[in-house]
Amino acid sequence: MISPELSSKIHDKICQCIAKARRHFQYQFQIPEVSYRLRGKAAGKALLLNNQIRLNPILLMENQQAFLDEVIPHEIAHLIAFHHFGRVKPHGKEWQHIMLDVFQVTPSTTHCFNIQSVQGKTFEYSCGCSTFTLTIRRHNKVLRKQASYSCKKCTKVLKYTGVECNQG
Repeated sequence: MISPELSSKIHDKICQCIAKARRHFQYQFQIPEVSYRLRGKAAGKALLLNNQIRLNPILLMENQQAFLDEVIPHEIAHLIAFHHFGRVKPHGKEWQHIMLDVFQVTPSTTHCFNIQSVQGKTFEYSCGCSTFTLTIRRHNKVLRKQASYSCKKCTKVLKYTGVECNQG
C-alpha cells in the first residue's frame, strides 16, 4: 500500500530527526522501526519500549507532506523524550522542548486531518433536545451496560435511536 518512494521519504525524515537529536543531546539515539499498521483516527503512535513508531497508512497516503513535516517529528520526539528524560508527560515540557528547539516544529498534540476515510460506523443517540453520534466503542459500552452518556444541555441520558450511520 505504501510505495517504496514514500517509504524512503519517511525513512529519510526519521533519519533527519534522529540526526538533529543526536547533535543536540550528544547521544547516539537509535533509528526506530516503522510500522504502517495503525488503524483508526490516530495519525501516529510511538511505542516507547520497542523504539517503534506506527503510522496510519490511510491518513499517510492522504496527507503525505503533513506526515513528513509534523507527524514524523511528533512521534520521534516522543521516543527521544523517553530515551533521554525517562517517563515524562506525553506532551509535556520535555516533548515540547524537542519539538521546538530540536526539530523547529510547532508542538501540537492532535492533527487536523479529514478523518472521514478512517471513521468507523457510528450510532445515533437522542436525549429529547438533540441527537448525537456515538462511536462503535461507546455504543458497545452502552449495550454491555458498562457506560451511559448524558446530554450536557438537558442532562438526560442518551437513548439509542436504532439508526446506524455507515461511514468511511
